[in-house]
Amino acid sequence: MTIARILTASMLREPDALAIVDGDTRFTYREWHQEIEKLTGGLAALGLEPGAHLVAALSNRLEMASLYWACQMMGVIFTPFNWRASGPEIAYVIKDAEAVVVVYEARSAEAVLAAVEETGFSNGRLVRVDGEGDGISFSDLRRDTPYRGPAPDNDGNICLMLYTSGTTGRPKGVPRSHTAERNASLGCVAQLHYTYGDVCLGVMPLFHTMGIRSLMMSAILNGTFVCMPAYNTETALTLIGQEKITSLFLVPTMFHDIVHRTDLAAFDLGSVSNIAYAGMSMTTALVESCAKTFPQAAFSNFYGSSEIYTFAVRNDLAENPGSAGRAGIGQTLRVVRADSDERVGPDEIVPVGETGEIIASMNALDAFSGYWKRPDADEKAIRDGWYFTGDLGKFDENGEIYVLGRVDDMIISGGENIYAEEVEDVLAKSPDVLGVAVIGIEDDRWGERVTAFIEPATENAAPATLDAHCLDSGLARFKRPRAYAFVKAIPRSASGKLLRRHLRTGDFELLTDYENTI
Repeated sequence: MTIARILTASMLREPDALAIVDGDTRFTYREWHQEIEKLTGGLAALGLEPGAHLVAALSNRLEMASLYWACQMMGVIFTPFNWRASGPEIAYVIKDAEAVVVVYEARSAEAVLAAVEETGFSNGRLVRVDGEGDGISFSDLRRDTPYRGPAPDNDGNICLMLYTSGTTGRPKGVPRSHTAERNASLGCVAQLHYTYGDVCLGVMPLFHTMGIRSLMMSAILNGTFVCMPAYNTETALTLIGQEKITSLFLVPTMFHDIVHRTDLAAFDLGSVSNIAYAGMSMTTALVESCAKTFPQAAFSNFYGSSEIYTFAVRNDLAENPGSAGRAGIGQTLRVVRADSDERVGPDEIVPVGETGEIIASMNALDAFSGYWKRPDADEKAIRDGWYFTGDLGKFDENGEIYVLGRVDDMIISGGENIYAEEVEDVLAKSPDVLGVAVIGIEDDRWGERVTAFIEPATENAAPATLDAHCLDSGLARFKRPRAYAFVKAIPRSASGKLLRRHLRTGDFELLTDYENTI
């Protein structure tokens, strides 16, 4: 069964159940299915054909969710991308995915229109969701005859392509088949113990695997997907009480902001029966706070990736807060010798309790088969049937796995992947910077805080000046450093190689004449 059948089957099973909420708009499964059929007809009229890519730079809104299902109905590859990305980043995706249709909204308009100009993308296949501007109005697409063309019937075909950060900061396309996506969603339902009719807070971005999973699981279970375009703690807490949200699948940063609200007692959280997190590590203190805030809720840590959705799952998390659990259904994990400079084989397994790189079997129910047009990335990550995660971890004597960091220098902040060298490259172009090193420092809220260590070239070097430089350079806002340290010298080896580990252990000398915010 392809993904297209999931929504239709749920509509036929319980047509009057509430399917989606976006502000004042509320659609039952019957109503939403009819809307999606009309939208699919409009997309077909634009010339979209099976196997083509639709790139969407939208927040979590009704139109984004509808586009996902419309693409599934006609066999188009839904290719969402971060609406907060810069123009050059979106231009890269448009070209790399060979986009046939691009959809944007007011939030992403500036960057998308810059990308369209850079790539020469046709305005005739550019769709705007709101406001005035270039392209076709989204509302016009919904006026077409409902789609009655053939539904996709090959489970092995690609239905979704997510973009994940690459080793040079260039995003990598992760094609996902109908089979892998269906198995990922059913596996998540089973392993996180979701139930029929769950009401989900749809705040995890629909350009992330977590967001897509929440949307699919909601449809599978005839649940309700409550759209939240951009995260705001007060709004989230209000929605929980207002819509009687039952499940929260969030990144730790969001949980951090919820449990630290001084007015938390004023909100009704009694409907929440299931909480889970993914995307980055959660501190023990935060686990304990979450367990106290939601005492009746099932609590899980879900460890996975865009490439292979499930690595491991840990239920009853408060019993062992640091654990990522055991391998997921149909998955096998190993911990092998970690070495970023040598090609390690999947049989170089380290002893229990010893730290190494976590690798996962590609012979899994929800695995991808390789990156989009990136044989270099395949060669690095896929070896002899094993996917090398880049994560450092270890097993304990009970077979549970613990994630301890990154083999490379990827920073995971607020659930977003940020590559240190990309930020360094931007900062190094400032006339106020002589040398720069960027690392992630543990942070209760963000998981890791992007921190820049600067060897200043002038007396003008300051956090505000460098932040403005990052913004002017086109670096996405969420990738900007949140802390700066001005140092006498950045530690390097005799050959000039940057020694980030010395920065992590405090082996540097701050310059007190500068504004340090570390």
